Amino acid sequence: MTIPSTSLQKACRLLRALTDARNRRLTDLALAAGVDKASALRLLETLAAEGVVQRDPATKAFAPGREWLALHAAALQRTDLRPLVRPALIRLANAFEDSAILSVPSGCESVCIELRLGTFPIRANYLEIGSRRPLGVGAGSLALLAALPDAEVDAVLEGIAPAMRRYPRFSRPMLLEHVRATRERGYAVLLDVVIERMGGIAIVLPGPDGYPLGALSIAALNDRISGRETAMARALKREADAICQAWRRHTGDADRRGPARAANHNTTEETP
Repeated sequence: MTIPSTSLQKACRLLRALTDARNRRLTDLALAAGVDKASALRLLETLAAEGVVQRDPATKAFAPGREWLALHAAALQRTDLRPLVRPALIRLANAFEDSAILSVPSGCESVCIELRLGTFPIRANYLEIGSRRPLGVGAGSLALLAALPDAEVDAVLEGIAPAMRRYPRFSRPMLLEHVRATRERGYAVLLDVVIERMGGIAIVLPGPDGYPLGALSIAALNDRISGRETAMARALKREADAICQAWRRHTGDADRRGPARAANHNTTEETP
């Protein structure tokens, strides 16, 4: 589906699509970005001339370029959550023997940017670093969606409607019900929906302004979550609180608390 927009918006969507390692061919990038192939090629060639992307002369595959890496390095100085979150992921994976994941919002999607594999023989983690999902698909992604104001949730659900055709078990009413339940309990649980017999539990990492910085999640077999949900939720809450405090110190926002969240946005309330 081609989405009407300016050239700059199209270029931004192409760059966003390129962060997913599965999107390297022109056809895949154009499809993921909602841009026609001719426009995608023109924009990518312009970005390549500026060093933001590069193209393999043999395979014709696109990849991030040197200027992309320079921009990335500059952004990491203030916006990289990973150093603060890695110890928490290690503790969670060690404690529960299942995979622990850090996801961040990116437009109407969530992106897995860090994970720690568990030692349990059957791994329920179906994400890898760089994987993208529509907001609401997966526990971490659901936690991010539920942390948004209602008007933004509605806008996201409208925006992801075409992508949701790939997830037949999901529907708008179902996602809205999961958003409500997530806000009510203070954390997200999604079982047997994305992949049969597998699921996840997650909590949002709220920023000083109240908007989500990211989400911590544990992916496991359904019965490994349902049998330990309370313990997992408490561990996630404890780690999330520590990460958010460290983040405020890191960014100089230690004295900022952000606007009070509405009653139906209580994703950081104490878990059972």
